[in-house]
Amino acid sequence: MIIAVLCACLIGGVAVVGINAYMISYVNDYILTVDDLKNDSFDCVMVLGAGLWDGEPSPMLQERLDFGLMAYETGCTDKLLMSGDHGREEYDEVNKMKDVAIENGVPADNIFMDHAGFSTYESMYRARDVFQVEKMVIVTQKYHLYRAVYNARKLGIDAYGFAADELRYPIYNDIREVLARTKDFFYCIVQPEPTYLGEKIPIYANGSLTDDKVRV
Repeated sequence: MIIAVLCACLIGGVAVVGINAYMISYVNDYILTVDDLKNDSFDCVMVLGAGLWDGEPSPMLQERLDFGLMAYETGCTDKLLMSGDHGREEYDEVNKMKDVAIENGVPADNIFMDHAGFSTYESMYRARDVFQVEKMVIVTQKYHLYRAVYNARKLGIDAYGFAADELRYPIYNDIREVLARTKDFFYCIVQPEPTYLGEKIPIYANGSLTDDKVRV
């Protein structure tokens, strides 16, 4: 019995390591530099949510927004897609993300909000099915970028990554990501529907279609 348990643990460990190595290797060629962005065009730049602290972007989210704006300013697209958690009225990542972009000079109508981007996988699924995205740049920290780009490409989006990597984060994030990559590897095989889908809002339309409050 003990031997069987040890063998199962060993097989599971090897599978986790193998899946992570495969995902990282698969995505490496799709991570872009600023110069790469300047020489290409995309439907949008997607910025993934990463939490609010007292109603303001967490340091991790602020870094993603800074790099998302950097990608936008290369001229590779005229659309931003802010995807995050707005599952409760009192917790609203995406409107804050849009506010930051507007404060930095991005026209409000060029900014789309995905209010139901509750996970990395769901954000990519909704980018494809709700926002009709075919080609995009995803902005997040590099340790997370492998999973985000992998999910998008396995769901049929021509996706690339731009790493927000100035800050350093606790090793806990890397450990958690090892397990999250394994989970999403299987999600991409089964492809369950996200929590919400809803009507289509094409990324080439007007970002105001995603507004849920009056902007002045």
